[in-house]
Amino acid sequence: MKKKAVVAAGHEAVTGAAALILEAGGNAFDAVVAAGFAGTVAEQMLTSLGGGGFALARTADQQEIFFDFFVDTPGLGLETSQLEPHFYPIKVEFGGSDQEFNIGLGSVAVPGTLKGLLHIHERLGRMPLSEVIEPAVILAEGHRINAFQAEFIRLLRPILTMTAPGRTLYEPDGALLRAGATLEVPELAAFLRQLAEDKGKEFYCGEIAHLIDQEMRNGDGLLTAEDLGAYRVIERKPLRVPYHGHTLLTAPDLGGSLVGLSLFLQEKIGEVAGSLEQWGSPEYLLRTLGLMQEVERLRKQGVDSPQTLADFIAGRDSEASVGRMRRFSRGTTHISVADSRGNIASMTCSNGEGSGYFVPGTGIMLNNMMGEDDLHPDGFHAEPPGQRVRSMMSPSALLYENEVKLVFGSGGSKRIRTALSQVLTQYVDFKRDLVEAVQAPRLHWDDDGGVLQIEPGIDAQAIAAVQKQVPINLWDDRNVYFGGVHAVMPGVGGVGDPRRGGSVAVVEL
Repeated sequence: MKKKAVVAAGHEAVTGAAALILEAGGNAFDAVVAAGFAGTVAEQMLTSLGGGGFALARTADQQEIFFDFFVDTPGLGLETSQLEPHFYPIKVEFGGSDQEFNIGLGSVAVPGTLKGLLHIHERLGRMPLSEVIEPAVILAEGHRINAFQAEFIRLLRPILTMTAPGRTLYEPDGALLRAGATLEVPELAAFLRQLAEDKGKEFYCGEIAHLIDQEMRNGDGLLTAEDLGAYRVIERKPLRVPYHGHTLLTAPDLGGSLVGLSLFLQEKIGEVAGSLEQWGSPEYLLRTLGLMQEVERLRKQGVDSPQTLADFIAGRDSEASVGRMRRFSRGTTHISVADSRGNIASMTCSNGEGSGYFVPGTGIMLNNMMGEDDLHPDGFHAEPPGQRVRSMMSPSALLYENEVKLVFGSGGSKRIRTALSQVLTQYVDFKRDLVEAVQAPRLHWDDDGGVLQIEPGIDAQAIAAVQKQVPINLWDDRNVYFGGVHAVMPGVGGVGDPRRGGSVAVVEL
């Protein structure tokens, strides 16, 4: 009987890259790294070697590692007290909701994706690095833009065309690239080719680092060569969250803690209520609204880390939370891989929306993580240099009796935690199959706007009942705004979220 390896991601070229590596004998970690490199070419609007991310790895012998290669705050060796960073806002229109982001050289944090991918491969991969990177090289030499990425190019046009390198790539003849056009990034192809030997040394410690430093100083940016040279990937133990007889492995940071908080409160309110409401009913919507509002309230009170989550669960404060809930009865991409040997990898990467600044000679646009308001609750540029920035990204896996049942994660900025918790609730509590769980309409409590965002597909009577409690914005379509949960069931199959161009590959070995 043939064994199956499964990949789910946000682009067919990304799942294709991982599938090629699996077919060639690579393991889940080779495949997720290949997909990560491929994504920085095919999903340039969502991820970049100049961004940051996280990966959850669980090996066949049950070793669990959470790789943190998210961004650091910049400015080491720089006198910033008199510096006015190159930093300004733009508005991105999602269709049903607008969101403001900040870009420019002053929005760039210390990038970690390149070093993270190389670190994961060195730590757990088995194939030669040159072979793992080759699918990304081929894509950088030229690939057709699909409709999903073309729409992102349109949305992010002010960022992509901020500088001459961006205009050369995305407006080669004075007109913005559209679906079906070929995107060629020869400088990125050349940069990728030399990585097997260089291992990122030029980018973090060599001539490229010094070029970045010089241009940042000349352009009022904050990223320095000292920042790049000091960057390190951090290995952590994943956060383990019990939920209805299962165990969730997730990010031991902000995002994973908030997902864990949501699941804990969901379980508590279920114990009090005694039974589940019908999915999509007024009671279900009101409970979900109350849950999201309570998580947001607790986050603002500081329940936003593994330790504060553990303290909250151990205390009696949860009873008050249940009482309050009962009154209501960024650009990011994700890759999930399960190989045929029992290894799994779940990886979420982001470039924010991109800063608009391209590293000379590489075709790599750096991130704008210093301009993401949800990452900097104390204000922009408030943290000292060299601090690891916290994130909502939460690559995860679901275990039952110590066996991996689901590998999943999502992009979506502030909507990541609500997307993940709703899919998990669908899958575990409502016993829906994975396709239904991922495609079901989603809700998100927009605390900034004081409005409940709802995808179409919910019963009108249920929506009317909720509208008596809070303002509602009902979307016309199921939208990228609500995240993109790409998930696989080891040895069975997977689902790529259509909200974010989802794609699945099954490799029989």
